Amino acid sequence: MNPNSAYWQIISASVAGTSHEKQAIPCQDAHIYREIDPHQFIVAVADGAGSASLADVGAQLAVKTATQLIEEYLSSVDDTAAVDWNSQLLAVVSQTKQAIEAEADHRDILARELATTLILGVITASTIAVVQIGDGAVVVEDQQGTLMALTIPASGEYLNETTFLVSPNALESAQIQVWSGMPKYLAIFSDGLQMLGLKMPEGKPHAPFFSPLFQFVETICDRTEAEQQLISFLRSPRVNQRTDDDLTLILAAKKPTSSQ
Repeated sequence: MNPNSAYWQIISASVAGTSHEKQAIPCQDAHIYREIDPHQFIVAVADGAGSASLADVGAQLAVKTATQLIEEYLSSVDDTAAVDWNSQLLAVVSQTKQAIEAEADHRDILARELATTLILGVITASTIAVVQIGDGAVVVEDQQGTLMALTIPASGEYLNETTFLVSPNALESAQIQVWSGMPKYLAIFSDGLQMLGLKMPEGKPHAPFFSPLFQFVETICDRTEAEQQLISFLRSPRVNQRTDDDLTLILAAKKPTSSQ
């Protein structure tokens, strides 16, 4: 879909971290965004565990399964305003977890070898419904300029410890947020960017990081060119001096009503 025909302008990128590039390890992040109609889209971001031998496979399977399941559900719904997002998103996460466990059985390996985080969101003109297992975050700015984190990184007792989709307590630890309002900008990202984009440990969004990115996505004319620029940003010294992890960033801006 041409961004000029949509209610939302959306760009995204996943790139391997510098540490993985040096070791010739593939990018263990994965993402998908899928436009259901001009007013509604689905996003999913996954970050495979660095300790998992098939982290990239787990991440790719997680985003593919989760988006397919939620898209199938939405195709059967006439009014998304009546959806119980808490139960529906949790059900999708549970089924995605089962899909990863089934893949592990098929490969005759332990499920932890496919360990991954997962963020899944459904975005409409007035509602953002998200579920998150593990780290990464979802940040929204409303029409009044209020910047807020809908989810924050889930950390464990130790530094860099998080919950994965295959963890025994994954469903119990899920962050689910259903936000109603008038969104203007949205960012979904994996943990590689959270030290740049969030003030930790409270997880409050860092406005100087997001403001230029939101202005950028709002003014794009060519999605392919814009995504190449986003990749260049994620590989820039400004970013790589702060993190050597894999990086995923999805940016969205809602077009002014006058342009519809």
